[in-house]
Amino acid sequence: MPAPRKTKGVFGPAMRFLFTWPYRIGLAGLYRVGVRPWQLTLASLATNVVVGWLLITGRRFLPGALLIPAGLFDIFDGAVARLRGEDRRSGAFLDSVLDRISDTVLFACLFWSEAQQEHRLTAALALVTLVTALFVSHVRAEAEAAGVSLTEGFFQRLERYVAMMIGLTVSGALLPMLLVLVLLGGVTVLQRGWSALRRVPREGRAGEALPGADLQKGR
Repeated sequence: MPAPRKTKGVFGPAMRFLFTWPYRIGLAGLYRVGVRPWQLTLASLATNVVVGWLLITGRRFLPGALLIPAGLFDIFDGAVARLRGEDRRSGAFLDSVLDRISDTVLFACLFWSEAQQEHRLTAALALVTLVTALFVSHVRAEAEAAGVSLTEGFFQRLERYVAMMIGLTVSGALLPMLLVLVLLGGVTVLQRGWSALRRVPREGRAGEALPGADLQKGR
């Protein structure tokens, strides 16, 4: 069984070191029982929808705990796809889109819940965290559309999951964790943006339009 993929986030190396063998055991079990990658992807989305609904009802510990299986589904869907030889671009596209939907559901529902309780600061931070998370993914997507593979990121999706698990399950930790998400998420956006600007070609080849050139021409 393969080890978890290397990530460049804050928690990625430590998680990979601590959970390599549990990850391999879990992956082997999913493979043997015939679980398909798309089933895990949809399970992650469905769990995040449940988490969002629980947040709107005012609960915190249970949705924080449910982020654990939601995160595991998200980790294993790509691994199962690679193990089965089903890692296609269509699957990666679907996974990416559903991940953005899951992020939106999570932080939008948290914003709604906190705003209803008139916790203005945490509500505002939840909204800013959502925007920042979408920007982190958008910068990577734009860089890859320009032909640059971009995996840098101080605070990526794994880190957001861990921070939200702590923030929702530990009493009094939500506000500090949202502050961390906003600050380090912003740093990640700048980090990826700077890396992309340095590596994306300034000019295309002769007769080749750069991505977005049609917009610059007013089309």
